[in-house]
Amino acid sequence: MANHKSSKKRILITEKRREVNVRQKSQAKTAVKKATKAIESKDTNVIVSALRAAESQLMKIAGRFMPKKRAARKVSRLTKAANKATVK
Repeated sequence: MANHKSSKKRILITEKRREVNVRQKSQAKTAVKKATKAIESKDTNVIVSALRAAESQLMKIAGRFMPKKRAARKVSRLTKAANKATVK
């Protein structure tokens, strides 16, 4: 266990940041799953709202928890699938 006051403070701050990071990653994964389900349902209104939410979450975590190009690729693939589902 830490002995210095600054070390104790850093431990508390690190734990808080870890919780925030885990929450953001989880929200992004959930948004992608919801968008995928919406695409499968083929309901245009649901697809549009789910896709917006997923893109927003992915771009928030891009550069911090996921490489920017990977996030962009995921958004691109979701958009492509959504367009394919709504055009038919």
